[in-house]
Amino acid sequence: MLKNGEIAPDFALHDASMQQIRLSDYHGRHHVVLYFFSRDHSPGGITEAVEFSDRAETFRALGTVVLGVSLDDCLSHEAFQDEHGIEFGLLSDAEGEVSRLYHVLKETMAAGMIKYAIERSTFVIDRQGVIRHAFYHVLPKGHAAEILSLVKQLG
Repeated sequence: MLKNGEIAPDFALHDASMQQIRLSDYHGRHHVVLYFFSRDHSPGGITEAVEFSDRAETFRALGTVVLGVSLDDCLSHEAFQDEHGIEFGLLSDAEGEVSRLYHVLKETMAAGMIKYAIERSTFVIDRQGVIRHAFYHVLPKGHAAEILSLVKQLG
């Protein structure tokens, strides 16, 4: 598991519009809230995304970019954003590489088959690329408000 004070692993993933987003592009300019969620259109995924989206303007005013990551593809993210009015970037980690870097990809056995799923987790990364807060086993309801209060303390 990643811990507070560690450098956030850099990555490049595509967003819903197929634009490549690299974490290091934000270094020196923005804080980043990087959150991992299980799936588009899932009850928890909807709750968390809508709560972050409702606060998107406040996050932006605080110099913070919100990025959501799941194993869903870019087309699914695009439909999810359109359907729920999500106002921040959703990134496709279809191969699970970034999820592994952040230690959020969990292996499960179902019906005799190995499946992979993301454990809902959030990382607050400062402008220098340092993880200031790392949360694993996140409950979606009310989480965005908790993260916003932490971002306000970053300055």
